[in-house]
Amino acid sequence: MDTRTRHALKGDKFAQAAATSASWVGEHQSSVLRWSIAIVVALLLIVGGSVYWGFRTSAANTALGAAVDLYAAPLAQPGAPFEPGVYTTAEARAREANRQFVAIAHDFAWLPETSKARYFAGVTYQELGRNGNAETELKAAAGSWDRNLSNLAKVALAGLYRQENRSSDAVDLYNQLVAKPSATVSAAVAQLDLADLYAAQGKQDQARALWAKVKDADKDGAAGQFAAQKLAAK
Repeated sequence: MDTRTRHALKGDKFAQAAATSASWVGEHQSSVLRWSIAIVVALLLIVGGSVYWGFRTSAANTALGAAVDLYAAPLAQPGAPFEPGVYTTAEARAREANRQFVAIAHDFAWLPETSKARYFAGVTYQELGRNGNAETELKAAAGSWDRNLSNLAKVALAGLYRQENRSSDAVDLYNQLVAKPSATVSAAVAQLDLADLYAAQGKQDQARALWAKVKDADKDGAAGQFAAQKLAAK
């Protein structure tokens, strides 16, 4: 078969395939149009959703950062002249920070920053003596997928339970922390808190057993040294 013949056959096949394709598109024009529109809409939704998520996340981070800065800001010195945004009492500062944390949790629901805002809302509610609200917010934060945040919330919640004489609930939380520690709350820290609870209840044997365990497990660390001091003092 010569070159001209091959080219002719290829041209015929291409023309036939193009004609067949065009015929199929013509017969299914409405379906093709619907699928094309659906694909375009889906792409627009994905891109738009991604942009919106990024915008909301940035706004949530900014708001949370401002609220944390306020909560950590130093109080005005006694006798100092009044300055806008400077608080004279820890209670006043906690009240305003709490208002902002609660607003962030409400305005940015479903974003990761919500759990952080609820943790701080719980802590500030506790400072303000509103323990029921504090428990609600800290429980929500304790359920976060972020174990570092979850464990911080559990420590705060255990402290709240101790304040309310709900020792068994506090013990359960400390044991959870020992079983699943994190970078923010180590097993040793949870064991020291639990030992302190036992000591406050007069359960010295159980407290000493935990101090000894921490001392052996963290010989050169701060937790081990603290446990050693506790053992020497008892």
